[in-house]
Amino acid sequence: MAEDLKKMYKTILDDHFPSQMEISFVEKEKRQTLFYEKVTWIIDNVEKGLRYGENPGQEAAVYKLINGNLALGEVQNILPGRYLVSDMELLQSGKHPGKTNMTDADNALNILRYFTGKPTVVIVKHNNPCGVAQSDSIDGAYMKACMADRIAAFGGCIALNRPVDKAAAEAICTQYSEVVVAPEFEEGVIDIFAAKKNLRVIRIGNMDRLNEFVGTRYVDFKNLMDGGLIAQWSFTPEAREVGDLKIAQCTNGGKTYEIARKPNQKEYDDMIFGWLVESGITSNSVIYVKDLATVGIGTGEQDRVGVAEIARDKAYRKLADRYCFESFAVSYNDLDDADKKKEIDALVAEEKGGLIGASMVSDAFFPFRDGIDVGLNQGVTAVIQPGGSTNDYQSIEACNEADATMVYTGQRCFKH
Repeated sequence: MAEDLKKMYKTILDDHFPSQMEISFVEKEKRQTLFYEKVTWIIDNVEKGLRYGENPGQEAAVYKLINGNLALGEVQNILPGRYLVSDMELLQSGKHPGKTNMTDADNALNILRYFTGKPTVVIVKHNNPCGVAQSDSIDGAYMKACMADRIAAFGGCIALNRPVDKAAAEAICTQYSEVVVAPEFEEGVIDIFAAKKNLRVIRIGNMDRLNEFVGTRYVDFKNLMDGGLIAQWSFTPEAREVGDLKIAQCTNGGKTYEIARKPNQKEYDDMIFGWLVESGITSNSVIYVKDLATVGIGTGEQDRVGVAEIARDKAYRKLADRYCFESFAVSYNDLDDADKKKEIDALVAEEKGGLIGASMVSDAFFPFRDGIDVGLNQGVTAVIQPGGSTNDYQSIEACNEADATMVYTGQRCFKH
């Protein structure tokens, strides 16, 4: 029975999607058409498309835009020929990519495009980042991103914005990963990756053009169960620099409330970093960031207090696992020594899950102060959120009571 079930994951579908696709937007006599071409790769001398869709048994195909343009109002679609993930180069595949591999790589690049100025690594699992970090070296950035959530990183998609060197490759190979995406791989790196035969190694040679995709838009389609679809312009965060942020202030009942302490440079750096990472996370979400690395990520919840608590609890668990792995080379859950576990728990509790001095990031406003209090009670010193709640004054009061600071982006960044 078990072997029969395993066969499900080995199934490769010959998809029946056509080689070309056209989508037209028509208004009276005006027609704007986007032309697409299906992407395939030559693997072991055989032309192959996507392995399968989100699940075995679902046919899937990926298309790249080859011609046409779309202008609605003052917004224009991304011009054809500016390929990244839809024109990736497979250097090593084992199992060739499926739909989830492609979408994970795409969302990793979606986040990575904002961080071209410094070595940055994004690790994505199920289309959400589980670790994002910057450092002075690419292997350092990888280690920070991985240790932010070592457990979730297992089987993830790793995207790096610098050529992969041997140090980074050896670190990546210490655990199982599905995909590695980078602009280049230094000499000897592919030989290291060859030991992981099913690792998809993807080169995107024009990744140095990632910053050109900042602020650009494409048509985002969401299909409905009855065959209908919703079309929208893709989201782009407007707050990308310190000057785009506003110190929290509001008026309620004729009284003006404002934040007493302005952020310092470190807090600004962490908040901007966190807000741009937030743009690639499924809403409702709250994340914590410290020293240009994610500390706790809460995604896809229905209430803001709950997701703030989930991100807090994950920060505690992931830090405990990190300390355990660094000290004893085993995961926290596999450590049998109760006394050593108590020592780790005590250290994590003292450090409040690494949240002391962290920044709290929310993709929408806090309707009441109870959500923001979750982070402040753990030693968070800075908060970034869209603002705009009737009860913003409550959040301002909460921050002032804790000597924390808060800024508004003036823009919500839901992602469904």
